[in-house]
Amino acid sequence: MNYYAYEMAHAFMSPVRFGVQALRHTLEWPLNPMRHTTAGKNMRAACEVFENITRRYGKPEFGIKEVKISALTVPIHQEIVLSKPFCNLVRFGREETATGKRYDPKVLIIAPMSGHYATLLRGTVQAMLPEHDVYITDWTDARNVPVALGKFDFDDFVDYCIDFIKFIGTNTHVIAVCQPAVPALVATALMAARNDESQPASLVLMGGPIDTRRNPTKVNELAAERSLEWFEQNVISAVPFPHAGLMRPVYPGFMQLTGFMTMNLERHMNAHNQLFNNLVTGDCDSVKQHQDFYEEYLAVMDLTAEFYLQTVKTVFQEHLLPDKKLYHRNELVDCSAIRKTALMTVEGERDDICGLGQTEAAHDLCPSIPADEKVHYVQAGVGHYGVFNGTRWRTEIQPRIREFIRTIQYKRLTGGDTTRIPQPYRALKAEPDVAPDWKNAKKANGALNGANGKHHTPAAGE
Repeated sequence: MNYYAYEMAHAFMSPVRFGVQALRHTLEWPLNPMRHTTAGKNMRAACEVFENITRRYGKPEFGIKEVKISALTVPIHQEIVLSKPFCNLVRFGREETATGKRYDPKVLIIAPMSGHYATLLRGTVQAMLPEHDVYITDWTDARNVPVALGKFDFDDFVDYCIDFIKFIGTNTHVIAVCQPAVPALVATALMAARNDESQPASLVLMGGPIDTRRNPTKVNELAAERSLEWFEQNVISAVPFPHAGLMRPVYPGFMQLTGFMTMNLERHMNAHNQLFNNLVTGDCDSVKQHQDFYEEYLAVMDLTAEFYLQTVKTVFQEHLLPDKKLYHRNELVDCSAIRKTALMTVEGERDDICGLGQTEAAHDLCPSIPADEKVHYVQAGVGHYGVFNGTRWRTEIQPRIREFIRTIQYKRLTGGDTTRIPQPYRALKAEPDVAPDWKNAKKANGALNGANGKHHTPAAGE
């Protein structure tokens, strides 16, 4: 009934929104004498805020048209290379006429299926594009998938991951952001147990709930306190008419969004109050920044009920993977079988969705991976969203992932075991990294600054 009430509310609000839009356009008319008055500006601002909080947000576009590679502006072509009922595998192809043939590492970014669209990782993709051949999973809104196309659960998610990795081919590097950390690790373990030639060269898990018993957050506690029957009775609804997925049981995206927003309700209320003030004063930059964020944040998708319930039970209630009791289609998932896939985990110091240590738990489950191919990194000063988006992602986290991927790529292609690679569990450094002094590299017999790849230490006065 929740879904029907939600649709009914939207239907009832349509005439009101139409009237508010008409009023706003009237106030914006250049010949309207109220246009530049204080009352007119306040009324226009109130109309726009009302429209923003009551309209339905559709699926955003990635909108990545070009990228800078070595100071060259390179066009980007987005294409669906593999299509499945519940997901499209999207590749961001770089124009070879501008860059020439490049042999950059192939990277599969597994986007979370947790209410938001894959476009939430737009910043993640943009940062990886200059030096990687990037693919991403673009999950389909469950309300748009007809019931006749079947169900989609946790096991299907794992199968999709395996299929996508095989499609891309050998030496694929996988980055799983948030929720898909668990199925990505399961898929890697299954491919390793089967000695699949396409098993990932490396696996990067970012803010994922591998073991939610470590530093549990409010989200984890809620999932543990409620029974599975409670979730089924209170948050699962059937898709109403006129959507293509009519009568499909789903976990509605608006329910997930409600949960996210109530966690920081005061922050969101203050943001919209500030939006009103910025509209009145004409601060266009701040208005655009607000609208860009909420265009993405308020665009939500439905999840199939079977996937949602199985994930709650498997990951948040029974902890089957960290307890080594998880089965995938009657096959025991053994992470100790992973030997040929390097592992990196990334966490945010202030993450209030996936607590510190939950992603790091993956290292304890994978004892067969060589110690020098296991890296854990905690980014100071960021929350959950900052792990894969924003300034810290671009300047601190992504460069470390790039280093990790390229080192493993070189090691796999050369077949050497003596290649220098990042040491595990590196400590955070207070001082920023310093770029190597390439001009003076030859003075040290070809080594970078004469220190075999170490960063140049600036002398006093530099």
